[in-house]
Amino acid sequence: MSQEAEPTDAARKTVVYQIPGMDAVAVRRDVEYQGADGGALTLDVYYPPDATLGARLPAVVIVAGFPDPGFQRMMGCKFKDMGSSVSWGRLAAASGIVAVTYTNLEPERDLHALLEHLRQNAASLGIAEHRIAVWASSGNVPLALSILMREPRSAFKCAVFCYGFSLDLDGSTLVAEAARQWGFANPGAGRSVADLPVDLPLFVARAGRDEIPHLNEALDLFLAAAVSCNLPISFVNHPTAPHAFDLMDDSATSREIIASILAFMRFHLTA
Repeated sequence: MSQEAEPTDAARKTVVYQIPGMDAVAVRRDVEYQGADGGALTLDVYYPPDATLGARLPAVVIVAGFPDPGFQRMMGCKFKDMGSSVSWGRLAAASGIVAVTYTNLEPERDLHALLEHLRQNAASLGIAEHRIAVWASSGNVPLALSILMREPRSAFKCAVFCYGFSLDLDGSTLVAEAARQWGFANPGAGRSVADLPVDLPLFVARAGRDEIPHLNEALDLFLAAAVSCNLPISFVNHPTAPHAFDLMDDSATSREIIASILAFMRFHLTA
């Protein structure tokens, strides 16, 4: 019998910022939900330390844009079990926001199924179904952008995108080429910034020295288009940061940006 692969060093990396209460976060692990094909998938729910029974709290969904079977072969674990996913879940929960991570087989269809599950089971999960945010990074961002376009506007209060691929604009094919190379979902192909909700607050963090080929080239096109469309976008550029700076760059600037992301979500989820 073959043994499961061990998580890679990258899979074990955790966020370089910590706040009080992270160790006291309560976690419900492997709660079942029905995937798009009818099979059982699982989600983990991170609750604030002071959450009370019956409370309905705002939530953030940490978006998985890669199918878990391929992701697990590459990283040695499912996306929800990554050090990044776990530590962001704990950070959000310690900030008063329920965090949801999950498994998938078909990223786009299963994310829709997950969101429907959260809405239908909001009371038992302790979630305020009308106060939900999405958080995505890297190759997970195209799926998150697509979900903002396809779900009802009332589904989300805000969205956070960190050092991510975005949309192919102005005839570019950079995102599509990266999706083919890395295997992430790109359901927003053919869409534009004009398809995004005009009043949904976005937070975009850019890594100035991102080493992923063409990522910032595509991101810069997206940012220019978002400003041109006058979208409510909060943008921060970390000029010396590599890709995944929240995990790889233990600096005061990285920690300040992470704190700003948490403050952004708290503000828009509790307003």
